[in-house]
Amino acid sequence: MRTDPRRVRINRPYSVEEAARTLGKHKQTVRNWIKDGLPTVDQSRPTMIHGHELRSYLERKRKAAKRPCQPGTLYCLKCNLPRKPALGMVEVNRDTVTTGNLKALCEACGTVMHRRIRLAAILDILPNLAVEIREARASLVGNAKPSLNCNFGKV
Repeated sequence: MRTDPRRVRINRPYSVEEAARTLGKHKQTVRNWIKDGLPTVDQSRPTMIHGHELRSYLERKRKAAKRPCQPGTLYCLKCNLPRKPALGMVEVNRDTVTTGNLKALCEACGTVMHRRIRLAAILDILPNLAVEIREARASLVGNAKPSLNCNFGKV
């Protein structure tokens, strides 16, 4: 479960137990954060933490954990890293007029990678790659010709 820094009130001091209860974490987790660099008010007991310090610490941790994809890469969940598509090939399945899904194989492990995109930004996201765009599947409602596989009228 991700920790939401917005649950912390910045104008309120927290004890270790209160911080853990507010964030839905174990109090040992908060103590580990203090060992990792979360500033406390002073060295006395009970250990108190300023709300604004706790929130900024959690936001810094969240920002450090992000791994944005550079142009030409997709995020591989198995490798847990942004990777280039194998053989430089990407397939785009168009969903609507403006959006679609990228699908490619990871160059390192061969896992299928996916990414949701705006079609207008496809050249910025995938420079120098072979891209195959597939149209969305036709719906039955928009089909002008009815199906000939109809059993109506047969007994």
